[in-house]
Amino acid sequence: MTIHIIIIGAGTGGLAFAHALRKARIDISFTIYERDRTRKDGLYGYRVGISPDGSRALAACLPPDLFEVFKRTTAITPDYFNMFTEQYGELISIGGFSQSSPDAPGAERSVSRMTLRQLLLTGLEDAVQFDKSFTNYTVNADGTVTAYFTDGTQAVGNLLVGAEGTNSPTRRQYLPDAVMKETGLYGITAKLPLTEETRKLLIPKILRGVTMINAPHGDSCIIHVMEFPWDQQGNLKNDIRGNDQELMKAWPGLNFDNTRDYIMLGFGAHGRRLPENIMSLDGPSLHALMLERTSSWHPDLHKLFQLAEPSTCFPINIRTTERIRPWKSSNITLIGDSIHTMTPGLGVGANTALLDAQILAGNLVAAVEKDMDILPAVADYEKQMHSYAWDRVEKSLERFNADDAIYKPGLRGDLATMLMRGGLRMVNAIPPMKRKMAAAMTAERGQRD
Repeated sequence: MTIHIIIIGAGTGGLAFAHALRKARIDISFTIYERDRTRKDGLYGYRVGISPDGSRALAACLPPDLFEVFKRTTAITPDYFNMFTEQYGELISIGGFSQSSPDAPGAERSVSRMTLRQLLLTGLEDAVQFDKSFTNYTVNADGTVTAYFTDGTQAVGNLLVGAEGTNSPTRRQYLPDAVMKETGLYGITAKLPLTEETRKLLIPKILRGVTMINAPHGDSCIIHVMEFPWDQQGNLKNDIRGNDQELMKAWPGLNFDNTRDYIMLGFGAHGRRLPENIMSLDGPSLHALMLERTSSWHPDLHKLFQLAEPSTCFPINIRTTERIRPWKSSNITLIGDSIHTMTPGLGVGANTALLDAQILAGNLVAAVEKDMDILPAVADYEKQMHSYAWDRVEKSLERFNADDAIYKPGLRGDLATMLMRGGLRMVNAIPPMKRKMAAAMTAERGQRD
C-alpha cells in the first residue's frame, strides 16, 4: 500500500521529517503545505542553537551531502557560556562550551533561522506548496484524512502531521483541551551588524560566547555573536577555499540566503514592567523602549542597543504548553512547537522538534518496510514524545518563570538578585563547583562525541 502523508508547515520539524522520509527511499509520498507565499518569505535571520542531540537528529534526517552543507554554513560555534551584570561585571564564565570537534555529527552549533530554513528546503522543492493556509481537517470513512485550505483546495492522505508551530490549527482541532499558558514574560529581539565598531564593544569571552546579562528587577539580555562564511557583500570570505567553497557555491539555498555577520540582542522583562500594548508596538517604538530600559547599563552594552537596527526589533510573547496527558493515537499527529511549545530556558525547542522528526519518520519507515499498519508507528512516536518532551517543557519553564523571586518588586526582588549573583560568583571562583556546573550543562545538551 502506498502511504501519502500531509505535512502542515514548512518549519524545522516538518522539513526535517520530510527529509528523513525521502532519505529512506521507500514507498512513502508526502506533500508539505506552507502558508508563506514564497521560499523567500519568513527569513527572520535570528539564531538557533543546535545542541549535540539536535545535531545528531538532524544528521539522521538529512542526506549526508546536505548535512555537510549544514555544517559549513553555520556560524562560528560559541566557546563560552557567560553571565554578566548590566555593568559588565562577570558572574560566571564557563569555557569549553563546545567540546566536540566541529566536524562531529553531535557538535554544538549556531545557525541562522534564515540559513536553516533554506537548507531544509533544499531538495524538497518539488514537495512544498507555498501560499497554502490550512484551516481544518476531516477524517473520512475509508480511514484517510482530508485537509482544507483557505484558497478552497483540499488534500487527502493517510496521515496528517501538524508542524505549524505554536499557533497550530491542527492542535486546536485535534486536542481542543490543550492549554497554551502565558508565562507573563516578554522578549524584544533586535540585531546589529558585526563591524569593527561593534566588535570593540564586546570583550573576547562575549565575542565567542553565549552571554546572559542579568539586570535589576529581573530585566535581562541574551547576546549571540553570529559570524558566517559570507562577507558583508554576500560573497564567500577569503579564507573559504577548496572543497568547502565548491560545496557552498553549489548549494541552491545560497540564492535565497542573505545572512551577514551580526550581533543578536534578546531583551527580556516581566510583563508588569512593560507597556500593556507591547505586542502591538512597531520596531522603532520597541527600539526606543529598549534604549530607555538600558540607559543605566554599562556604556558599551547600552551602545549595542543604540546601534541596533529599529527595523529588526520585534516582540515575543513567551508562552508554554502545559503537560498534556496521552491521548488515543490516530492518523493525526503533531511535532515540534505544535504540540510542545517551551520557553527559551533550556534552549532546546528546535532540537526537540528535530528529535520528533527523527523518531516519527523512523517509525513510519520501519512500518512500511515490514508492510505493517502505520497507526502503531504513530502511537510509539507519541509514547516516546510524551517521555521526553514534557520534561523539557517543564524544565524550560523552571529556568524562565515569571514567579521567580528576582521579578518581585521592592526589597524581595533586590535580595533575590543579590543572592543569585553571589551564588554564581562563588561557583565561578571554586573550580570543582564550576566543573560540576559545566558537566551538568554539557550532559543536558547531549554532548558526548
